This record gives sequence, structure tokens and C-alpha cells, in this order.
Amino acid sequence: MPATVGRRVDRLAPVRRVTRGIDRRTVVRTGIVAAVAYAAWLAIGVFGRPYNFFDMKIYHGAVVWWASGHELYEFIAPGTTLGFTYPPFAGLVMLPMAHLPVQAAGLVNALGSLAALAVVLAGLLRPIVDRLGWPLWYTVAIAVPLAAAIEPVRETLGYGQVNVLLFALVMADLIGLRWRSRRGTHTADGDGALLRFVYSGAWAGAGIGLATAVKLTPALFIGYLMITRQWRAAATAVGTAIGVTVGTVAIVGTESRAYWGSVLWQTERVGAADMTPNQSLAGLLARLYDSIETPGLLWLAFAVLMLALGLSRAANAHADGDELTAFTLVGLTANVISPISWTHHLVWVIPAIIVLADAAVRRREASRGLNQRAAQASSYGGPPGVNGLRPPIWYPTLTGLRHGVAAAGLYLLFLVSPIWPYEHQLPEVSHYQDGLFGALMENSLALALIVLVAALPWRPGAEPVFYADRLGRQATLYARR
Repeated sequence: MPATVGRRVDRLAPVRRVTRGIDRRTVVRTGIVAAVAYAAWLAIGVFGRPYNFFDMKIYHGAVVWWASGHELYEFIAPGTTLGFTYPPFAGLVMLPMAHLPVQAAGLVNALGSLAALAVVLAGLLRPIVDRLGWPLWYTVAIAVPLAAAIEPVRETLGYGQVNVLLFALVMADLIGLRWRSRRGTHTADGDGALLRFVYSGAWAGAGIGLATAVKLTPALFIGYLMITRQWRAAATAVGTAIGVTVGTVAIVGTESRAYWGSVLWQTERVGAADMTPNQSLAGLLARLYDSIETPGLLWLAFAVLMLALGLSRAANAHADGDELTAFTLVGLTANVISPISWTHHLVWVIPAIIVLADAAVRRREASRGLNQRAAQASSYGGPPGVNGLRPPIWYPTLTGLRHGVAAAGLYLLFLVSPIWPYEHQLPEVSHYQDGLFGALMENSLALALIVLVAALPWRPGAEPVFYADRLGRQATLYARR
């Protein structure tokens, strides 16, 4: 008679033995991460567009053309009027991919961009998850597919663009500035010189300089560093950008003269201002006027206004100790005032969503603390609440609700990206073909950017850069009085 007769066979015993040493919570979290990644993949399929590395084919064709002995800026992609539009330093950086097939180059760019996005999100989310007590790996593992699903990132990956990599360079300087403000807290006496240099943050500004040499719009961050008197980082950024550019001139003088002498001013190489994916202020005005070209003086007036508003709000955020919001406002301002901001340029909505979500959590935590203090004061016979006023019982629930709704709404807007069902192109079809609602949808991302520049909240003391040093100096001066 078989030994198993008369007793129950546990068919899951081998699985239990394998998972016995694994934390059940880790298994659940891993399953959630897999579900989120799969949902993000489905969302890209539903809301995204057909992606075939279109821009990467232009870059790849240009560097192959260049490597074969032709002029870089004379290349025109077959079947298009498009050529290479970046500074010659970008051409040098992309030159090694001439040895790869275009599909392989696109995949390498996509994988590198996702890795850079993961590193950036880890750096941005680290102060928040440490405060909340969440596992960093779990938070980042969820945040990466969520970020990859929205319009700017999926367009960057699908078209073979470089925006996530440039975003990572700029945000690296934010982390470098953070480390500079906490000198000596990351290293020990036995650490090597290179590690001490990295954690010292002395290199902060180099990322902005490199990004500016690849694409000119990050230069606005140099202006921000000067306005906020972060002179060392500003000097590093300027020195890096100039040094790289001058070095490029020495290596490829012909291409450098062609770019700075003529290609830079040939705006028609990029595309018409009214094209739907151009979600800058210039694109918004061109579509509102139902014109291929932007009304120049009107755009200039509003662009100067948005520049002043964005930089002043960024400076105030920096002064209040929220450098992440300050950087985000500068990036959003650059998107707004640039003559051309394709949807894959709008990666600065990622930190904007993080700021709004964290602001909601902070306000909720603060309101809970207020209610607890009010209850303690009442139990000891003190006045009910602050200044004798107890917050209503619903206060913790609703506090921060508008910031949470704003974060969720902003994410959904860039996930769905409602501009594409209402895409129009002059002179064939008017931008008012689908009425006022269609015009609103076609410009929805540009309008969201403008609202963010004007109203994105900052969180005092949340992401200090030199903030702690400034408080320490103030305390020292106060003690000497």
C-alpha cells in the first residue's frame, strides 16, 4: 500500500520550502511592481503612438554620413526635410553609434535612458521615502514604469531622443548641491580621494554645463544659479559648457563654424511653430491665431513675463529651502519660453508630480499633528487647539486634498495626452476644426505648463541646498549678539 494513503498530500510543500526564507512582504511588493510595470506597458500601447525610433534614425543617419567623410549639417534624412540640429559636441557624443545598426542604437539609448531615470528618481525620492519610512527600491521600482508611461518619457524612448539623459545631467547637479550642503556626512576617513570628491559635491554645475553643450535650453539653469548666488556651481557650469564647446571647435572646426554661423539660426530645420506636438508658449499662440508662424511681439512679451515669473518663483523656492521645486520651475519655464518644445521635451512634469504629491502628504501629516496637539491640550485642561481653536474633525482628511488631486490630475493628463485626437496641421485643416473644446485639448499640455510655472507650490525646508549652512550662520550671528 502506498505510504501516501490515509494522509493528505501537500502539493505546495516544495513552493513553501523555497519561499520559506523569503519575506512575504517582499513577495507581495514584487508582485505589485510587476503588475504596475505591466499596466504601464498596456498604457503605452493604448495612449502612445507607433514608435519606430524615428528621431534616432535621423541622428544615426547623420553620424554615419559624417563618419563617411561628408559634412554633418548637410545630411537630410531620406523622405524628409529633417537633418541634424544639435551642436557639434552632441554629434561627437553620438558618433560611436555609427558602428551600430539603428535599431541597436535605439535600444541602447532606451535602456540607458531608463537606467538614468531610475537613478534620478532614486535621488529625488530618497529624502521623501526616508521621512515616510518606505523602502527605496520598492518606491523607485514603482515610480520608473509609472514615469515611463507618460507622454514625455514614452516619446523620448520610442523616438530615440536624449531628453531623459539631459534631464539626468541637470538633476545630478541638484544632488551634487545637496551633498555640498552636507559636507562630510557621506564619507569616512578610509574612503578614497575619488569617493570623497564625488560626495563633496564640488563638481556640481558640470551636469548643467554638459547638458547646455548638447542642447542650448539648459543654459537657463546657469542664469538661475547666478540669480540665487550659487556662484561656484554657476562658474562650474559656465566653464564646462565653454570648455567643451571650445574643445569641440578644436576637434571639428568645420562643423562648429557651420553650426554657430548658420545652422543655429535656421529655425525652419526644426518644424513649423503651430505643429500640435509643439506645446510651448510659441506653439500655443500660433495655434490660437490659427497661423503657421507665432506672432512675434506678442510671444516676446509673454515669454519675458513667464521668464520673470518662473525665475522669481524658483529663487523664492530656493530661499525657502526647496531646491527640487526651484529646479523644476526653471525646467518648466524653459519648456514654456522655448520657441519649440516637443512633447518629449516636457520631462520636467515628473518632478512637478513628485512635488505636488509630497506637498499633499506633508500637509496631511501636519494637520494630523495639529489635531493631536489639540487633543492633548484639551486632555490637560488647556485651550482646545491653537489659539483656542480646535480644527474640525475632517481637517486631516481634506488637508492636502487639492495638492493630491493636482498631482493625480497632472499625471493622468500626461498619461492620456489628449492633444493627439485633435491634431491639426495648417494650411490643410484649421486648429478650430473641432471647436473650442478641440482647441483646448490640442493646447492642454501647454496650458498645464503655464499653470505649473505660475502655481506650483514649494515645500519650505524640504530639499535644502545651503539652507542648513545659512541657518547655521544665522544662529552663529545671533549667538554673538
